[in-house]
Order: sequence, then structure tokens, then C-alpha cells
Amino acid sequence: MLILGLESSCDETAAALVTGDRQVLAHRLAGQEAAHRPFGGVVPEIAARAHVEALEPLVAAALADAGVTLADVDAVAATAGPGLIGGVMVGLVTGKALAHAAGKPLIAVNHLEGHALSPRLADADLGFPYLLLLVSGGHCQLLLVEGVAHYRRLATTIDDAAGEAFDKTAKILGLGFPGGPAVEAAARDGDPRAVPLPRPLKGSVEPHFSFAGLKAAVARMAPLHPAADVAASFQAAVVDCLLDRTRRAMDRAAEATALVVAGGVAANGAVRAALERLAGERGLRFVAPPAWLCTDNAAMIAWAGAERLAAGLTDPLDVAARARWPLDRDAEKVRGAGVKA
Repeated sequence: MLILGLESSCDETAAALVTGDRQVLAHRLAGQEAAHRPFGGVVPEIAARAHVEALEPLVAAALADAGVTLADVDAVAATAGPGLIGGVMVGLVTGKALAHAAGKPLIAVNHLEGHALSPRLADADLGFPYLLLLVSGGHCQLLLVEGVAHYRRLATTIDDAAGEAFDKTAKILGLGFPGGPAVEAAARDGDPRAVPLPRPLKGSVEPHFSFAGLKAAVARMAPLHPAADVAASFQAAVVDCLLDRTRRAMDRAAEATALVVAGGVAANGAVRAALERLAGERGLRFVAPPAWLCTDNAAMIAWAGAERLAAGLTDPLDVAARARWPLDRDAEKVRGAGVKA
């Protein structure tokens, strides 16, 4: 089985070719950091135009890298949401065109499912069910991954995601864009106990996350302390919140065989180390994809496509792009979060 995967949900344009036995034959990615850096964040219109310009050459390069043609692939998998709708539409329309031209099945992939299944691309021994902390710029969720297309949401953020908090903290501290790696780098030179910052919802019976209050506290404290100390204290607060909420989810997911972390924030070393210790305390395997597979990429989309194709799940060519697309459609509504949940 050979799947062509396309990703364009935010500010990374990517194409990859992945086999059903977990071989990444090719992966091409074009970032947009320079275009968005002057604005301190991703500008949707700029991102969409960049996807239009980059995607076709990336697909051609990925096919050449793998030494195959479009006729050799078994299906085309493209991110269909959630994300910035302009970018999502670019990738999905391209995927539809390629699938139609080659007479191949189309697989419309939920970007979050790409993250959720990416650890299985890196670890062939990871079986269902597992507890997943999906932590990225737009999402912060705890999910019991019961199988392909079967997810039970245990917690989500009621306001901002952890990755959003990292980006805003970097902006407040003048550390540049992208914010997550900049905050992590600054934190290495700081004292994580120097700045008193809140741990929203820590210890609460409510299972969810909240990071808006932490962002506000960073804005108040930033003028009073060295940037490195603020960064280190902020990162420590985020780690404490993630650990507290994950412990609570573990109590509700006793059937989980492993603790898994995925999403852009999963590339953060402090987050990984803390979660690995927590898994050890609970006697669970800890699984985290390589750092490059945590951030947005097309290999995870291709792999999700492979998993869905093996389960007999394909999509018609009129499938719609979606700005919002929850993995667990039956999850109860959460205060404050609205459709982001």
C-alpha cells in the first residue's frame, strides 16, 4: 500500500509518500515563518496564497524522491480540516484533483486524527486503546484512542490551547516567531520558580484545561522579571497543568495500554520528560513520535490515510473542507469552548 499525503491546514505546506508498512519514502515540507514573522503570528490570507504556490512543486518533488508516479499510489489523503479554511481548501482541492486524474480513492483526513495516529507510524508496537494528550497551537485535548475513527474525548480546553499560550508568551517577551521553540530555548537560562504564575484548573474536579488566565498573568509579570525567568516559570506552569489534567484522565481510562503525546507542543523537551515520568509512575508505556512528526507534516496525513484505507474508509470527491471538525462528535459541550471543543 502506498499513500500520497497532503497537509496545508496552517502555515506548513507538505507532501509525503508513506507505505502501509510504515516506510516514509518521501517527505517534502515548505514553511512560511519568514512571511508571518513580521506579524508575530500566522496571517490566514498569506498562508493560503503560500500553499497555492508551494503545493504542486512539493508533490512533484516527493514523487521524484520516492521514484514513483501518481499512477503508483493506492490513494490520495489530504487534510480536510480542522484549520485555517483557506489553506485547508487548497490542500483538499489539490487532493481531489490528483485522485480524480489518477482514478484513485480520496481520503479526507481530520488533521487531529493525523496527530492521533502518528505515534503508530513511529511505533509499530503501539496498539489500541491508548490515552492521547493532543497538545498543539489550536488544540489541547485528552482522548482515549480506541481505534481508527473511534475516539472518546476525556478533556479539552475551555479557552486557549497550550500552544497558543506558548506563542503569545513569546510575543509578550519579544522572543520571536514561532513561539514554542523560542520560549523553550529562553527557559533553559531561567529560574522556573522565580515568577509566581497561576495553574488554572489544577486540582479541579472539572477535567478540562484553561490557559487564558496564565497568558494574562504572563503579560502582567513580564515587565517585572527577566525574560528567561518568565519563560521558565511559564513553561513550568504549563507542565504542571498538563500533568494534573493527564493524571485525572488516567483515572478515567484504566483500559489504556500507553500514555501517548502528539501535536506541536509534544516536541517540547520539558513536556516530554514530565509525561514520561508520569507514565512510569503509573506503569504505562510512554510513546512520543520524533519531534519532526509532532509538528504539522504530511507523513502523518498519509499514515492516517493508510489506516483509514485499510479499514475501508474513503470519501467522495464532493467532501467538504471544514474549519472545525471534532474527533469525538458525541462529546458533551464544554463551557466557553464552543465549536473549538
